[in-house]
Amino acid sequence: MSRQFTIEDIRKSPVAKLNPHLFESGQKAPLKKHKYGASKTEVNGIVFDSKKEANRYSELLILLKAGVIGLLTLQVPYELNPGGTYSLKYIADFEYIDAMTGQKITEDAKGFRIREYRKKKRLMFKVHGIKIKEV
Repeated sequence: MSRQFTIEDIRKSPVAKLNPHLFESGQKAPLKKHKYGASKTEVNGIVFDSKKEANRYSELLILLKAGVIGLLTLQVPYELNPGGTYSLKYIADFEYIDAMTGQKITEDAKGFRIREYRKKKRLMFKVHGIKIKEV
């Protein structure tokens, strides 16, 4: 007479690790936490990578409505290695025109200034002559 195996028998066996999808309850796994603790936040239908970036966007919207700044743009890409063999890009969080001075401001909402960001900040000034304002 052969033995009947139950789901519990299979779940406890070494084979269970090979087929984890068999034991899922249909619910999605929780989202993986960001390496630096940032959490995605939505403002006006736009999803930002962090609460800090979303809050800064809200502040800039108020300044835009008040006429203090103009031409607000989000996620502006820059090539940092033009004509090189590989592509190195920097994406600015915000760009706008200061209404008082007429100067173009490039901003980045940073929580942590990692080595890669510091390198890209230096290259932005060297290649494009743009100083990044950190908030």
